[in-house]
Amino acid sequence: MKLATYRDGSRDGQLVVVSRDLSQACFATGIATRLQQVLDDWNFMAPQLEALSQSLNQGRARHAFSFDPRQCLAPLPRPAAWLAGEAYPAHGAALRERGIPVPERLSGPLIRMGGAETLLGPNDTPPLRGVPALEPEPQLVAVLGDLPADAVPSQALESVRLLTVVNAWVLRTVQQEELTQGWPALHSRPVLQCAPVALTPDELPGAWYLGRAALQLQMHRNGRKQPLLDAKEGMAWGFGELIAEAARRRPLRAGTLVGAGMPGGAAAMTLKDGDSLRIDFKLVEGASPFGAIDMDLAEPVNAADDAAADDVIDAANTPDVPDALEDARDARDARDASDALDAGEDSQVGGDVEREALEDEAPVQGADSPEAAPPPPPPTRRKAGKTPASPAKSAKPASQGDQ
Repeated sequence: MKLATYRDGSRDGQLVVVSRDLSQACFATGIATRLQQVLDDWNFMAPQLEALSQSLNQGRARHAFSFDPRQCLAPLPRPAAWLAGEAYPAHGAALRERGIPVPERLSGPLIRMGGAETLLGPNDTPPLRGVPALEPEPQLVAVLGDLPADAVPSQALESVRLLTVVNAWVLRTVQQEELTQGWPALHSRPVLQCAPVALTPDELPGAWYLGRAALQLQMHRNGRKQPLLDAKEGMAWGFGELIAEAARRRPLRAGTLVGAGMPGGAAAMTLKDGDSLRIDFKLVEGASPFGAIDMDLAEPVNAADDAAADDVIDAANTPDVPDALEDARDARDARDASDALDAGEDSQVGGDVEREALEDEAPVQGADSPEAAPPPPPPTRRKAGKTPASPAKSAKPASQGDQ
């Protein structure tokens, strides 16, 4: 069977069963809501999930829907532990040739405790903008059930419940500094990124044997295909030996992840901001049993600034609401001015008629008058609520000497 975890707003997501061809899925409602529940009670829940998986593959599952890897979290978002193994001596030798003091052990596999605080889904963007010497380390990973301490390899292999794919992002310059100082790999491995699906080993018929998987690792960087890597070739220790070494003096709890390390023979691949990467472990015939890790690194800061500047320019060239309001205000002011002008002309005509009437009623002053009465003031534009003064009141009164 194949299992995945869909996003539902919680930290652990919702468990779904996925069809063999990764085209359909259905929620495991009524059986389990989280993958950790299944691992804690595997003997009881696994047969029920297997029956649901068979119904889904036969097209008889109720409420099936199209499977979308973009909706996936990591299959196990919060594992009990992350133990990174080194089963490929050629990979360690290549790093030592580059001056990175990776320890070498010929008598058995190397196992180190890693950080699993940040497990990303297959299409998530890693929070790694601007970091130096960023390199991927894709690897096959076993998801374990409970295992007691001092287990032998055959017993350890029986504890493998599921297989999945994890890409461990590595900061090489930081790793070199940590190893040189004798520090554990803490800051050099900040993020893990998982394939969408975890599957039981029986989903790899003929490809899973004695703790090794006959798979081919195919990577695409910025759309360009990289050389194939054989995940079985050069694997000095199988998962039985890796897990037994991890449990040599300590028990392993259900939900522990044990990685096999990156297959040897890969050329160094340093990624930078804005690059894209696709990671896919395939069967020999080309099928992709786990689904692919397909992600884009964050764009560089200067590119983000350029995009923001383009947005500002576009906004400046696009009429916005304040401009429209200003145009409306100008049109209103022009309309008010036209109305006021019309009202002023009407007031001028009325003022002329009234002035002529007053001139007819006023006495004619003789030539012997010391001064003629000044003409009435020109009419003014009426204001709302005010009555214009009568022109008769503006005439200068005659003095007693003139009478």
